[in-house]
Amino acid sequence: MEISRNWRLQKQRYGLIGEVCDTCEHKIFPPRDICPHCAETAKQQYQFSGTGKVYSYTTVYDAPKGFEEFAPYTIAIVELAEGPRVTAQITDCDNGTLKIGQVVEMVTRILSKDGDRGPITYGYKFRPLLVNGE
Repeated sequence: MEISRNWRLQKQRYGLIGEVCDTCEHKIFPPRDICPHCAETAKQQYQFSGTGKVYSYTTVYDAPKGFEEFAPYTIAIVELAEGPRVTAQITDCDNGTLKIGQVVEMVTRILSKDGDRGPITYGYKFRPLLVNGE
């Protein structure tokens, strides 16, 4: 990813910042300025809580180029507490132990590295949320 794009997406990727529609109050992620629900303007920033539930998931064993070091890894569609669904890698969880409906929380982790000396790109991933130490 080019450095300029990395800087533009920092708020969104590091803080789960989206938008809320001024008209219908629909929460939007990723931000896109027009509400997909009512087609009105949505430019007000919204800080998502970072918690949600696993809607669906799969485990990737044959990773694409640049992600081989992470394989096998689990990718999930997470339904955020505020409603939008996001696709993200699951971390801090053994493959095969994730469950649909499991509560997860956002964490910041390495998404990619450009060689040994290139830039490291960070972003959001999700991990199972421990409830009462379990």
